[in-house]
Amino acid sequence: MTLDRRLNAFRPDLADEALRGQVEAERFIAGKAARITMPVAALRPVPDSACGIDTELLLGETVRVFERKDGWAWVQADQDRYVGYLPEMQLGDPEEVTHRVCVPRTFLYPEPELRRPPVASLSMASRVRIVGEAETRGTRYVTLADGTALIASHCLPLGENLTDDYVTVAARFLETPYLWGGRSGFGIDCSALVQLALMMTGRSAPRDSDMQAAFGTGIAREELRRGDLVFWKGHVGIMEDGETLLHANGHTMTVARENFEAAVQRIGWLYSLPTGYRRI
Repeated sequence: MTLDRRLNAFRPDLADEALRGQVEAERFIAGKAARITMPVAALRPVPDSACGIDTELLLGETVRVFERKDGWAWVQADQDRYVGYLPEMQLGDPEEVTHRVCVPRTFLYPEPELRRPPVASLSMASRVRIVGEAETRGTRYVTLADGTALIASHCLPLGENLTDDYVTVAARFLETPYLWGGRSGFGIDCSALVQLALMMTGRSAPRDSDMQAAFGTGIAREELRRGDLVFWKGHVGIMEDGETLLHANGHTMTVARENFEAAVQRIGWLYSLPTGYRRI
């Protein structure tokens, strides 16, 4: 059996303790817990900032660290098990989080005052630890331990779902720029749109479209309805209704709505016809 390097941490010199007996390596370690301290952290297949990104991790998400070397950390994300490299400076000690951002994008202010220049921009699904509340001129804020503040309505308690309908969540990303490997409200790819939208409804999904192609139950094209997934080789879209496809795509370079039959013809002319249809 060949293990997927995206989901399993192994190299000839070092591997995850959980893979002992499945792979050969000079050393096996369990890894140490850490959390992402940057708004968005790019995860790469090699420790090289010039290399394209595989995916992104968001503020407050946790990882296991297998190695820290030359300013880079080799990690595995707890959320979806994705393995890769990111700058060591983007990691901090584990911290209990209480809330997550529930809007596509929001600002982190230096204090509960929207007139102050923001200190950061955060994406939907970012995780924070709220320690207090404040109100300024009728606007309610939640505050973090360092005194910074978020708009209260832009956050939900951890474990509370935004909605039961993940398609509604996905539609909130309309016109967000397409970004290969992107997984945030600042830039997102097709499979991350599926994953993040489901996450905000309390469901987990694999990260990449080829992994998602085995997710749920296979259906026929004639059965397509709202919430079903359509797959092409290297691409996935969400049916908003029986005739409309919602997807992050390189054609418009945004998250966009498109007539499904028109999308099939357009994509098929250059690439291929859909490879499968799944119901979650």
